[in-house]
Amino acid sequence: MAEFSLERFTALLVEDNRYVANIMGALLRDLSVGNVILVRDGVEAIECLKDSADPNERSIDMIISDMVMSPIDGQILLKWVRQGRESPDRFLPFIMMSGAADSENVREARDQGANEFLAKPFSAESVAQRVLQIINQPRQFVATRDYFGPDRHRHSENESELETERRYADESDATIVYSSDKKVRPKDASEIYLFRLPNRLRELAGGLGFTESGELPVKFLEEADNLLDRKALDFHDWALEYLAKMSGLCTDAKQEGTTERLSSFKEINLLAHELRGQGGTFGYPLITHTGKSLYHFTSPPCPVDDDALEIIKAHIDTMRVVFRDKITGDGGDVGRALKTSLDQAIRQQGKSADQ
Repeated sequence: MAEFSLERFTALLVEDNRYVANIMGALLRDLSVGNVILVRDGVEAIECLKDSADPNERSIDMIISDMVMSPIDGQILLKWVRQGRESPDRFLPFIMMSGAADSENVREARDQGANEFLAKPFSAESVAQRVLQIINQPRQFVATRDYFGPDRHRHSENESELETERRYADESDATIVYSSDKKVRPKDASEIYLFRLPNRLRELAGGLGFTESGELPVKFLEEADNLLDRKALDFHDWALEYLAKMSGLCTDAKQEGTTERLSSFKEINLLAHELRGQGGTFGYPLITHTGKSLYHFTSPPCPVDDDALEIIKAHIDTMRVVFRDKITGDGGDVGRALKTSLDQAIRQQGKSADQ
């Protein structure tokens, strides 16, 4: 298989966590992406995309965006790209990433028009795979009365998946469009348009007129893997800082009324979401597991009494033990004991709340 180079690519990276953004940006560069533009939320991303419409500015070739951000999150940004009047390119490849990679969030991202979904914790290989998907197997765009975006149909998928994911019964039902400049706004449920567009990204990666599938050189993946290994120590310090913030919020919440305590729990929920998303990337899947548990426990509607605070503290203590004892992988017997202890504390809190 031919080897690709992404030196001519410009990627817009949208991530509000500066630590994660720096790592993802460096990882993309190690995968040979020539230009990575980093912005911290959907507001900055929209301004950047508007600027890219200027012929004197470098065009953007793909977007990689976190889902959970404020004030404009990844879902709203994606909707603007696909439907906004000022969007410079409604067909721009969009990779959504999130630590909340459950089926509901994945489907929601696809329904808004995401090309691919990247789950956190990510690896060098998973990032490379998503980028190669939009180059080697781009989904053709479909426009219906209720949807505009990449078709769920991909030729390599099995037929049982196609019937539930495709937005039309057969290509003979659709009008084929060969230009991205053509504006179509179906008004009837029977109107379906399929866009057959040139694979511009493949030519960027492989050269003018290139039509084959390709892959990234092994050395690029090795360099990206080495980067994640080097950043593992930084993750340790970053995560402990987050745990200290959580502990401070718990201390404050002890003195707060219900309204203020809800605000503290919301902040803890966001911090847990970040930890959940990164633990596995750096060899700490128990941090991802515990962060996910804390994220769900503090998601609305959640209890805000003193018992709930104790459960939050139990999560924090569990994660501190993982870092203190450097418990990587699944942790073996120690890891199972930590999970069991935490699960028992959560169940006990649930029983207390019911009494």
